[in-house]
Amino acid sequence: MMTSELEIRAARAGFNRALAEADLGAIGPLLAPDVVLVTGTDSAVISGRKAQLQAWKREFADAARTVYTRTPEAVVVATDHPIAFEQGRWAGIPAAGGEPLATGTYAAKWRWMAGRWVIEAELFVTIV
Repeated sequence: MMTSELEIRAARAGFNRALAEADLGAIGPLLAPDVVLVTGTDSAVISGRKAQLQAWKREFADAARTVYTRTPEAVVVATDHPIAFEQGRWAGIPAAGGEPLATGTYAAKWRWMAGRWVIEAELFVTIV
């Protein structure tokens, strides 16, 4: 299962890179079709790949956009199911640089689908 953990960590690094580069094309394949994201401050629910990509597209169009980075602290791969759990810390930093505007913790559920790991659900909590 170590390979799976490394694959998930690599996928997360790719997701972070796509967010930094505003690359919608790289984000889509990392999301399950029915992915669910619960935002950190107001607990808004973004349901489905299409809705999440639309949200990122709006975020990327903002000249004063925030770049979000997730830093995994643990990845646990299930032994009997094609799923995994990731938890860690996130930060939102202005694209122009500077101090984080917000930080917190997150949890993500990954699923092995069609030969790759995809994000099925993410829950964010804003701490600062």
